[in-house]
Amino acid sequence: MNNPHSNQSDDSFLCAQEVTRVFRIGKRELPILKGVDLTLGRGEIAVLAGPSGAGKSTLLHILGGLDLPTSGRVFLDGEDVFRLGRRQRARLRSEKVGFVFQFFHLLPEFKAWENVIMPRRIRAAGSGLTGRLRDEAARLLDLVGMTGRMEHYPSQLSGGEQQRVAVARSLANDPGLILADEPTGNLDTRSGGELLDLFGKLHSQTGKTLLLVSHDKQVADWSPRVIHIRDGLIEETG
Repeated sequence: MNNPHSNQSDDSFLCAQEVTRVFRIGKRELPILKGVDLTLGRGEIAVLAGPSGAGKSTLLHILGGLDLPTSGRVFLDGEDVFRLGRRQRARLRSEKVGFVFQFFHLLPEFKAWENVIMPRRIRAAGSGLTGRLRDEAARLLDLVGMTGRMEHYPSQLSGGEQQRVAVARSLANDPGLILADEPTGNLDTRSGGELLDLFGKLHSQTGKTLLLVSHDKQVADWSPRVIHIRDGLIEETG
């Protein structure tokens, strides 16, 4: 049965309703999102495509609970995200969402396995799990084809390898949703294609819901569903 206080359907994992985002610069208001409705089913793959400045990354950050909408609602696995308090929202984000960014955001002073397990270390503080974290990092690095790179620092890895480490890190807390913001943006065509193959493999093995933001035609052609956004509005889904 649906929650009587929401319009989220039973089979959706992520649902945005009438989401707006207005940035204020001095006395000027700059509307970025103008009433976005978007629904992803559990285990669905989709790409959010559109030109630069269309609102893709802003929407992604709101869907992942990193930014607040000016108005509207977001439901994640049945939770009304922005009706939660700040700490509850952080907990939900930690448990339910994994992020992959264009610029990798690996910590240069930590080895690959330490970067991968960082989200888990934060959650596991004081829980007695830390002794098993290295083995868990090894499992995740193996899953993304990075066996043998555990002890390498980011500076010793190629761009494609760094992004694989970042993907492994996004899986550390076993979230149901992976949000990737221009994940191929810093990669050449071959490395980008390999990353997409990896996302496909991970989806087939884990069934996670995947939403990738990209203006890269290679990414759009790969995805079974493409959601187009322009000038802060969803235009069509194909």
